[in-house]
Amino acid sequence: MGSSSVVTIDGSYGEGGGQILRTALALSAIIGKPIELVNIRACRKKPGLQPQHLAGVRAIAEIVGAEVHGAKLGSSLLHFIPGPITGGSRRCDVGTAGAVSLVFQTILAPLGFAKTPSVLTITGGTHVPWSPPAPYVSEVFLPMVAGMGLTASWQLQRAGFYPRGGGEVRAAVQPLTRLNSLDLTDRGKLLAIRGLSAVARLPRRIAERQEAQIRRRLADTGCEVAVEVAELDAACPGDSLFLWAEFERSRAGFGALGERGKPAERVADEVSVELLHFLAGGAATDPHLADQLVILMALASGRSVLSTARVSQHLLTNLWTIQQFLPVVISPTGRIGEPGRVTIDGSGILGAPSAVAMGARA
Repeated sequence: MGSSSVVTIDGSYGEGGGQILRTALALSAIIGKPIELVNIRACRKKPGLQPQHLAGVRAIAEIVGAEVHGAKLGSSLLHFIPGPITGGSRRCDVGTAGAVSLVFQTILAPLGFAKTPSVLTITGGTHVPWSPPAPYVSEVFLPMVAGMGLTASWQLQRAGFYPRGGGEVRAAVQPLTRLNSLDLTDRGKLLAIRGLSAVARLPRRIAERQEAQIRRRLADTGCEVAVEVAELDAACPGDSLFLWAEFERSRAGFGALGERGKPAERVADEVSVELLHFLAGGAATDPHLADQLVILMALASGRSVLSTARVSQHLLTNLWTIQQFLPVVISPTGRIGEPGRVTIDGSGILGAPSAVAMGARA
């Protein structure tokens, strides 16, 4: 599918975290380019490959029958030589409370380019710090990529909180027939605010207090606010709150986790402050959604544009990684920490993958 020259990626560039690894692996698989990743996660407190990253490497390696060298705990160097993308039924176990959402982020786009559907069971952390919680994927990310032509489902079977993990998600991905460009310059009218206030192996009253506080904090938004209270099956106790705003043309999500000594009302306040701040601006995407959409925008046909509530170093690093593989024009505007916009003239890889691979940067 691609040429044999190796793309070398410096994992210490920019934000220097795991997103470089995830994006590089996904694009390597899609365009058939071998990669050498050096200085993996060099800017993190624990650099190198951690269990969540290893799970992603192994999952995508199985999908493309890759030859892999350096896939071990703590490794800062990885060689990855992909083969053809295959669908089918697979199981992926992170083995810790590492985020299942980030493993899914690694393999979603490649599975869209498989010729047959995929069914996945992923076990690990579903509600853990510094990662999108399980409902973010189902209620924000997947509805947005569906508009681009990528159809996937995501169902939480069992919650997995830090430190034990043990959560389980079942997902399915359908083959792409076309990947459409995206126009998210304007989010449109706010239609509703929905949410899930959930506890596992803790008193239901905690989740009810979070829901009540949310109703108080969001009473003046002028739209429907519907937050479900739930008790989740999980291996260890946990508390989470996740809200998402539904607009005419976009969605945005915000969440927080409870912890020992942290009142339920404070959890609700954290989420409501983030959401209200987003509503006060005019951006179409929250920062996490922008991060996750740009790889698909780069692969789509035609010009895609999104406005984001905050330009982050994470986003800019992801854009840099994409440009190491695809001959696309990417135009970000806005200062780090402030609202901005990303315009990408996509590669239109469907129907002409070899041309894209030939144009990739060695």
